[in-house]
Amino acid sequence: MKIEYLGHSAFLLTAADGTRIVTDPYAGVGYPMPRAAADYAVCSHLHGDHANVRGVAGVKGVVTEAGEYTLGGFRVTGFPAWHDDVQGAKRGSVTVFFYEADGARVCHMGDIGQEPTPALLEKIGQPDVLCIPVGGVYTVDAAGAAEYVRLIRPRIVLPMHYDLPGGTLGIAPLGAFLRETGEENCLRMRELVLPCPAAEGKTVLLEVKR
Repeated sequence: MKIEYLGHSAFLLTAADGTRIVTDPYAGVGYPMPRAAADYAVCSHLHGDHANVRGVAGVKGVVTEAGEYTLGGFRVTGFPAWHDDVQGAKRGSVTVFFYEADGARVCHMGDIGQEPTPALLEKIGQPDVLCIPVGGVYTVDAAGAAEYVRLIRPRIVLPMHYDLPGGTLGIAPLGAFLRETGEENCLRMRELVLPCPAAEGKTVLLEVKR
């Protein structure tokens, strides 16, 4: 499986059979989403900065709800979680999605805002890759994200939903999360191709695809 970062919470996942999925395509964050084409779009919730499906070319199927799906070479499963720390009273729910292909398992946390609970951690397990928001305001903040990483112990961490140049959401930049997890533990990459032994145990900072 190949993973490329499109900015915000959007990733382009490509399976060995060529199936492509874009997660949480966005608009309205202050900078444009790079051009992307995919077979499927999967949205963790229907806010505009996570469900701009029209911004992705070639989409033939869209997933917006928890459940189990076969999308070409991917097995996709999702379960609901809270967008905030008051059981959805402020922002409702999101869906945590898992993407399995080619022997790899990727967990995309969406706009997770709730604190970790034993039940939630049991559902997540220990994925190969954890995509987690780190910018706060609408999600867990840097310290909250670091706590998830400590408890889940994924092989590879991919931070997302942080401030990028031109951003207008008022969320924190990446540096706060890196200070929590250790800047010396970072690896910068253009794309992540799994398996990737060199990235295991690291926070991988993917370049935004252009």
